[in-house]
Amino acid sequence: MTGTPVTRTAPGSAALGGAVAPMVVVEHVSRTYGSGAAAVHATRDVSFTVQPGELVALVGRSGSGKTTLLNIIGGLDRPDEGRVVVDGREVSSLDERGLVELRRDVVSFVFQTFGLVPVLSAAENVGVPLRLRAVPTAVREARVELLLDLVGLGAHTRQRPGELSGGQQQRVGLARALANSPRLLIADEPTGQLDTETGLAIMALLRAVVQAEGMTAIVSTHDPLMIQLADRVVRLADGRLVEG
Repeated sequence: MTGTPVTRTAPGSAALGGAVAPMVVVEHVSRTYGSGAAAVHATRDVSFTVQPGELVALVGRSGSGKTTLLNIIGGLDRPDEGRVVVDGREVSSLDERGLVELRRDVVSFVFQTFGLVPVLSAAENVGVPLRLRAVPTAVREARVELLLDLVGLGAHTRQRPGELSGGQQQRVGLARALANSPRLLIADEPTGQLDTETGLAIMALLRAVVQAEGMTAIVSTHDPLMIQLADRVVRLADGRLVEG
């Protein structure tokens, strides 16, 4: 497996009687935008795996290919070459219906821009994915309450995004991403708009919720301070996987 050696044993990464299948398999993934002299090689022959329960930090400077790779893993983009398997599903060959089901049932996203609905309260924002799945009201409200407590916002359920700090808004975004109990959480520069102290707090929270919810996470960042809580680091430079 490519990348910095694991410093902690991730939950679910081993089992009696044999190895557990990886949650994510990336094999020889390449993605190019444009053609000729103007072509941009966003990823170049990238391969790695992520085990169940791991929190992997995807590290590289801006323009290194992190966002493209995350979008391909989450089914928001397709590779020109190679394949991606998530939770046993070959993402790169799914049709549109399969991709919708993947993003509904298996994968969830946290973005640098919080993406909250301004007119909705914190609780209502977190409840949006559950409403889309027609989850019964009592079940939905209980799940929303649990998640807001989990991210430390139990006292802010009725506040709208404009009444919350940046760190609090990102906590709401994280709670919303957890609403449907995804097996894989993809976070693209989730601390990019936050100061260092708040960013570290969000990363610590990500570490805690990955353990509490029994999920796998891939978190992209270019800030070396943000990788301390990851189980493993995967580094990109100019679209290629690099050692160290």
